[in-house]
Amino acid sequence: MQSSSSAGAPPAAASSSAPSAPPSPLSRRGLLAAAGAVGAAGLLGAGPAAAASGAGSGAASGAASGGRGSAALVVRNASVFTGTGGRGPVRAVAVGRDGRILATGTDEALRRYAGRDTEVVDARGNTVMSGIHDGHVHPLGAGERSLSPSLDGAETTPEQLREILTGFLADTGGAGAEPDRWLVVEDWNPVGLLPVGTSPHHTVLDALPTRRPVVLVGGDGHNLWANRRALDIAGITAATPDPVGGKVVKGADGQPTGVLKDDAQGLVKRHVPEHTRAELVAACTEVLRLAAASGVTTMMDALVGRRELELYQALSAAGGLPQRIVPAIRLDAEQAKDPAGSLAYARGLRREFGSADGVPGLRFGMVKVFLDGVIEYPAQTAALLEPYLDGTGRPTSNRGELYTSAADYGRLSAAFNRAGWQMHAHGLGDRAVRTALDGYAYARRVTGHRDARNAVAHLQLVDPADLRRFAQLGVAACMQLQWAARDTWTMEALLPYIGPRRHRWMYPARSLEKAGARLAGGSDWPVDALQVWNQLRTAIDRQGVFGAGELYREQEGLSREAALRMHTSGTAWQLRQEELTGTVEAGKAADLVVLDRDVTRCPVADIGGTEVRMTLVGGRVVHDADSASGRAASARVARAAAAGPRPASYPASYAAVHGGGRHHACGH
Repeated sequence: MQSSSSAGAPPAAASSSAPSAPPSPLSRRGLLAAAGAVGAAGLLGAGPAAAASGAGSGAASGAASGGRGSAALVVRNASVFTGTGGRGPVRAVAVGRDGRILATGTDEALRRYAGRDTEVVDARGNTVMSGIHDGHVHPLGAGERSLSPSLDGAETTPEQLREILTGFLADTGGAGAEPDRWLVVEDWNPVGLLPVGTSPHHTVLDALPTRRPVVLVGGDGHNLWANRRALDIAGITAATPDPVGGKVVKGADGQPTGVLKDDAQGLVKRHVPEHTRAELVAACTEVLRLAAASGVTTMMDALVGRRELELYQALSAAGGLPQRIVPAIRLDAEQAKDPAGSLAYARGLRREFGSADGVPGLRFGMVKVFLDGVIEYPAQTAALLEPYLDGTGRPTSNRGELYTSAADYGRLSAAFNRAGWQMHAHGLGDRAVRTALDGYAYARRVTGHRDARNAVAHLQLVDPADLRRFAQLGVAACMQLQWAARDTWTMEALLPYIGPRRHRWMYPARSLEKAGARLAGGSDWPVDALQVWNQLRTAIDRQGVFGAGELYREQEGLSREAALRMHTSGTAWQLRQEELTGTVEAGKAADLVVLDRDVTRCPVADIGGTEVRMTLVGGRVVHDADSASGRAASARVARAAAAGPRPASYPASYAAVHGGGRHHACGH
């Protein structure tokens, strides 16, 4: 990619679909002076754009706006994926000084928008498109996790695990660590103890050379493993009852094993000292910068309460909030039974943090409810219509956990939809998915609202009888398709426990699309790594970088265009932002990415290695791969996209047991 401040640059040579050579540095003079003035307090808090016209191939689409007729930025010689389905190729985009798209069209047609101080960027034939919209993610959780040592989803024997943890104890030892300093380790693999089928028990952790409380937090967000010292501090005994929405796992002797599922994790977590606000702000600023370097311009934070909103407030004040954020206020199982009280709670948070004195860039109006847990062995807390199998084909008595009934969820959805709010359900198993749809059907009947845009997230297993209901009810299917590949999680930890008939309906993306459903995309980061372009690749080939093979590609793989739309305009629709973002057309906000290859034409396998050269939000540069900070962020993104490099803080033995870095699970 090349840049100049002259509109008269000669056309570049035609590009191939292969990745281009390393780009030359971009001049920032014109762009930062003009577009950089539109900050988060400006367009990020603005309402929907004016109606936009479609792009044509022979002339510029759109008209100049702002104080001058020239653009702040023109990107030319591009393969523009507009997402509008318009006819004819679009090769250039002009960005106005108000942070909106002035026009799209041919290089020649947009030449008239380039003035003396306009930044002109040569995309070298590579893709320019809408920024990625992540419809289900936990960015603050990613920041907080980065402050603790991580197992990175490793598969280990108990002996290997103890060796790694002993290294972590030494790294975090210091003066006064014994016996009271907590060791909290992130990204534990709940199905990763070897040999396969080995169950976690506190005695494994009790054998570590320490008296300190030790907690391993599952990368799936649904499991926690504690040693005896941590259980004692939390007061967990054989008499401890299961909290609503959670489970204290107990052995045949009735004693706690040290494993806590879902909302039972809070019994221990409430005793872990919190990081300081300054530490969290610094860590979250860094991970949001990485998201920008990955091309993410909008995020739906799928687990938000007062603590998270206060952190967003601090990030905004520190200038560390580059993306648009849609917070989904989390309601627990008890709150789900109290529609009036839950609505008052959500409205109170919106008044406090969404007002003129609140956080610019946050758009309130969504709540999140867990309907079930996770499906993989040994957790098996996802709610199924038919029982889990015992691994040899015989049915068990376990159908998983349904944390909220269809009746309660229906009443809750009706109360929020009537007030103009959207619902976002965690639904992994087919019984949880049906429960969500039944609740939305009830809400539609009693409220009469036809465009509530409620959603079900994850959709790991959907009964074929429910596919058409998504379109009939106007429900968004929010899927995390980086998981849709053959690996330990989808095969060994799952196939024997649900059987081939149900397994066929794993992540049924194309079936939902054919049934008319609106598809939206999300990463569920940090439950899984933020690898945006592998995520898009896997949606197409159902294998991705890490898969051992394809997972029902012929039946469920999406077309390239469908995958791109799913992660842009599809998620913008889910988040009620389609009038503002999600497509590249005049009048829309200039939330754009400039890539290092043409993802509309390159081999599908090459999509996973895409690098983002520039990211803009509202015309403001939030990532520039040629700047010092941008180079550092791009390097970190590239390392994350590799097959799980060993973090420098790990002991040497980690290299022998590392599980590849991909910790699939089904989300917060």
